[in-house]
Amino acid sequence: QVQVVESGGTLVLAGGSLRLSCAASGRTFSTYAMGWFRQAPGQGREFVATISATGGVTYYALSVKGRFTISRDNVKNMVYLQMNSLEPEDTAMYYCAAGSYGTNQRSYDYWGQGTQVTVSS
Repeated sequence: QVQVVESGGTLVLAGGSLRLSCAASGRTFSTYAMGWFRQAPGQGREFVATISATGGVTYYALSVKGRFTISRDNVKNMVYLQMNSLEPEDTAMYYCAAGSYGTNQRSYDYWGQGTQVTVSS
């Protein structure tokens, strides 16, 4: 079993950068793919990025590709989401999740409580 806790969300100006962190507990962390999802007010939760268990494969939503980078450190049990060129449309609650590699949230078994990112124009 894995527990995940997100951090790093805050208010940032459009065009700025932010790095979200996800701390995971459990000795099996390195066997799980990790994903980032987000949910804007009044909208459903959507896929942002995913990274394979070893970190060798990543995949991004088209809306963030080229601006966001997902990475992981299997020694520190950490996952990161580096967000650059932020836009007001990126405003959302961001969730970290552990599970099987993919873009469908049903592939992920363990979820954090989320961290709020607000991008002001």
